[in-house]
Amino acid sequence: MNLKPTILLLSVLLFFSCSFKTKNNSEIAAVLDIAEAQYDLMNTAISPAFSDKKFMPRTIEDGKRRLVHVKDWTSGFYPGSLWYLYELTKDKKWKERAVRYTEKLDTIQYWEGNHDVGFIMECSYGNALKAHKTKAYEDIIVQTAKSLSARFRPAAGVLQSWDGNEKWACPVIIDNMMNLELLFNATKISGDSLYYDIAVSHADKTIENHYRDDYSSYHVVEYDTISGAIVKKNTHQGYSDGSAWARGQAWGLYGFTMSYRETKDPKYLEQAKHIANFMRQNPNLPADQVPYWDYDAPKGPDTPRDASAAAITASALFELSGFVSEDERTAYLNWAEKIMKSLMSPDYLAATGTNENFLLKHSVGSIPHGVEIDVPLNYADYYFLEALFRKGNLKD
Repeated sequence: MNLKPTILLLSVLLFFSCSFKTKNNSEIAAVLDIAEAQYDLMNTAISPAFSDKKFMPRTIEDGKRRLVHVKDWTSGFYPGSLWYLYELTKDKKWKERAVRYTEKLDTIQYWEGNHDVGFIMECSYGNALKAHKTKAYEDIIVQTAKSLSARFRPAAGVLQSWDGNEKWACPVIIDNMMNLELLFNATKISGDSLYYDIAVSHADKTIENHYRDDYSSYHVVEYDTISGAIVKKNTHQGYSDGSAWARGQAWGLYGFTMSYRETKDPKYLEQAKHIANFMRQNPNLPADQVPYWDYDAPKGPDTPRDASAAAITASALFELSGFVSEDERTAYLNWAEKIMKSLMSPDYLAATGTNENFLLKHSVGSIPHGVEIDVPLNYADYYFLEALFRKGNLKD
């Protein structure tokens, strides 16, 4: 008996049953229709700039779409969004576009000048490996991890974020938790435990030094690179040194959830749960669950919300729900669903043909610097699409 046709048929059926799993959810399907339409329009609009120095869409500035170069910290989010559109739809055009924009970032693998290579390359090449696994992409992840590891400061046990300047000698920001996933992946690919060990050291020091008694986080901790001692704790993008900058809290929640996934160390799970509870129970969290730009900023009718913080939080909660007790799972999923209901509403989800073809409205880059206030941001779109993907693939 020739089993080959039967096996082939089963393979095809399995592919399509997985491919359209999320499409079968009418709520997600409706949002995907908008997302595909918007990103089709985006592709048409930005394609002429593909060979220019600035070609990746980041936000809206002065009423126009702002494109950035490969060394912009957000350059990996657009190709990452394309990968998620492919995962959500299995339409090959998204994969083709994702490959095209991902491979424009290949030189970043050698860049030692910024911790954000983790954001740039994990969101692009890291997602590429899930759908388009190649040895070349694996090598790029490992080389990027080598470059990122050059920023490890052994005395302090952390990865330095920005280069030293007149304000800080060795600043470490809470955002840096997000770059650890690339290091974990590099160890899995290469077998070299160095990257894993650096990631664990950084996560441990972040728990020790970034978090307050109520499990809110400082934005910036400065270290002495010789002694490893803490110099000061303050903010760069938050309302005040002692405030809880909304996106920073979301970075921490996501980062420690991911760290638990990669290590199964229970202290990371406990940290993620504590952070989640701080955010969920915060009296300044609005009813629609989309936070103000800082949990401690003065509130008023014109106080900006941050949809990017909400999207990051929702994505993290969908993952966190898979690691906790049934009661906790229910609580986290209910919260994530409330966030997504808001983000999928016209209050935050842009209509087709508007918003310079970004998906979400009402995000905040940095109010202290007066930039990217109440605008779309490419990383808000990225984590929104990731949250949709995780929502659509929840296990009963």
